[in-house]
Amino acid sequence: MAAKQRGLGRGLGALIQDASGASAPAESGRDGTAAEPTVRARVAEIRKSPWQPRHRFEEEALSELIESVRERGVLQPLLVRKLEDGFELIAGERRLRAAQEANLKDVPVVIMEVSDQEALEIALVENLQRSDLNLMEEAEGYRMLGETFRMTQEQIAQKVGKARPTIANALRLLDLPDGVKQLVAERRLTPGHAKALLGLEIPQEQELLARRVVNEDISVRSLERIVAQAKKAPRKQRAAKDDVPLRHLHDLAEQMQGLFGTSVRITPSRTLANGKKAKGVVEIDFYSADELDRLISVLGLQEEL
Repeated sequence: MAAKQRGLGRGLGALIQDASGASAPAESGRDGTAAEPTVRARVAEIRKSPWQPRHRFEEEALSELIESVRERGVLQPLLVRKLEDGFELIAGERRLRAAQEANLKDVPVVIMEVSDQEALEIALVENLQRSDLNLMEEAEGYRMLGETFRMTQEQIAQKVGKARPTIANALRLLDLPDGVKQLVAERRLTPGHAKALLGLEIPQEQELLARRVVNEDISVRSLERIVAQAKKAPRKQRAAKDDVPLRHLHDLAEQMQGLFGTSVRITPSRTLANGKKAKGVVEIDFYSADELDRLISVLGLQEEL
């Protein structure tokens, strides 16, 4: 029987307890004090984590935290793991930055014994519980779990306590051009806007329309209509009929995504007005050679050397 997956629904403390055998301060009270004893570690000995999913920090909020740390110190311990010559941060980068800016010599920490995968999981869960991650950072974290640790979307969903379609939709946003992803990261575009823009195939069109959304304050519903019109325009010269109902293809794609543990898109074959056939397409996403090997195995195929 497979080991029970740790999920966000059980709380960060439960996830950390499974990983280290001790409760963690994430389950502490509102005053920020730790539920378990902590130790002190020198700020200079703590390295930033390569698994930190968060890249954007609001300057105003960070400035307020720095002032608070100068006055009261760091109240909630950082989560770290031991290195040969110091510590590696698992969670608490804002507190670490504030401590550095406030010139503190040491801070309270909880030392954990966790793997790289568990370190990333804990960092993701902590930020998700605090709603600190923007959507693109969240998606990058999911991709890292999938690519680095060969986790399926279903496994990722169980780890972070979200529905698998939520994970799949977040990962799809990574296909957007960099300019659009930047607007999403800055929260100038909503997830709904980003999802609608995925309906366009040309990156330049996606970026132009994204800028128009920001400048003209276009709603998601209006953007969906604009994208639908743009997609219809090239086909006005020829009548065509889908050979398979789109609803059926949608249901089939959902089943295939569950089987493969990755995003699947199906474009129906079409019968044109002149009777000729336009091919259909089945697209199965993968992000590494190992992921491709896994898909080949699920299909029951054997790779020839």
